[in-house]
Amino acid sequence: MPPATGAAAGHAEPSAAPPRLCVIAGDGIGPEVVPVAVEVLAKLLPALQVTEAEAGWDCFQRHGCAVPAATLASMGACGAGLFGAVSSPSRSVAGYRSAILTLRQSLGLNVNLRPVRSWPCVSPQAGVDMLILRENSEGLYSGREHWESDGVAIAERVISRQACERLAACAVQIAAARNSRRITLVHKANVLPLTCGLFRDSCRAVLEAAGYAAVLDERLVDVAALQLVQSPQAFDLIVTSNLFGDILSDLACHWSGGLGLAPSLNWGSGLALAEPVHGSAPDIAGSGRANPLAAILSVVLLLRYHWQQPLLAERIEQAVSDFLEQEGRIDFGCETTRVIGQGILTRL
Repeated sequence: MPPATGAAAGHAEPSAAPPRLCVIAGDGIGPEVVPVAVEVLAKLLPALQVTEAEAGWDCFQRHGCAVPAATLASMGACGAGLFGAVSSPSRSVAGYRSAILTLRQSLGLNVNLRPVRSWPCVSPQAGVDMLILRENSEGLYSGREHWESDGVAIAERVISRQACERLAACAVQIAAARNSRRITLVHKANVLPLTCGLFRDSCRAVLEAAGYAAVLDERLVDVAALQLVQSPQAFDLIVTSNLFGDILSDLACHWSGGLGLAPSLNWGSGLALAEPVHGSAPDIAGSGRANPLAAILSVVLLLRYHWQQPLLAERIEQAVSDFLEQEGRIDFGCETTRVIGQGILTRL
């Protein structure tokens, strides 16, 4: 028998390093909803170490840079982050690129997770439980645009086998965790045979090699959009490219109660950045009306997928479910942010 070590030898096992979180409030309602989500997370992780950083349109206007190098360094040091919202201009501004796109591409956050599920009282249909897994670094969001001639602008759609295989490998991991009954590849290979064909074939090869051929199917993106409206309960795990995933996930979140309950996770190798989907909502910024549930549910994704704490993730989800079932609404006027935040905290 080997000699006793650690606790068996009378010494306490070294405790795991406390979790670290880089908090990037961003623009608009970000500084209102993010502190609520951090407070909820800290209640379950009392050793949580929080570092604040800057990014976004306001940051660009102050410093001439949407994502300072110090923010990227902080994210790298913490390994996990929570991003509130970004206000991006709808016109070209010299030197500016969307903060969230910069964070995704600079930090290698190559996969985006968007869960959609039915919640009590606020969801228009019960029984919906899907996860949309989207490539997060290329496609039409690669930023490769140029003028071909006067009045003709060109955007390049970038699809690489490496990114597709990375996405599919993540899908294998999530399908195992969800015990997925169906995996749907969404593309438009009938019109884009090179780029969507490469996406479909690369993902299919990885998923079939992992033993998921029996539950794997395909949908053209327009058909998938129709069926997400007609029969959302039929879907489980959707795997798709960047732009398609962005559009379909916003469509699908109707079934969870809208953008105010839509969380996401930008996921990379050893790094994860949680991000509510609702945007900066400048029309209600500072009014107290912002719904913090999307931010709260985004830190749930950090717990489940990055920190491997599924039981803590379920506790927050149960608190959200209980709150919605008992309150039956999410609009409390100028007290919305405070009432919802306090309501979740008291149920944990």
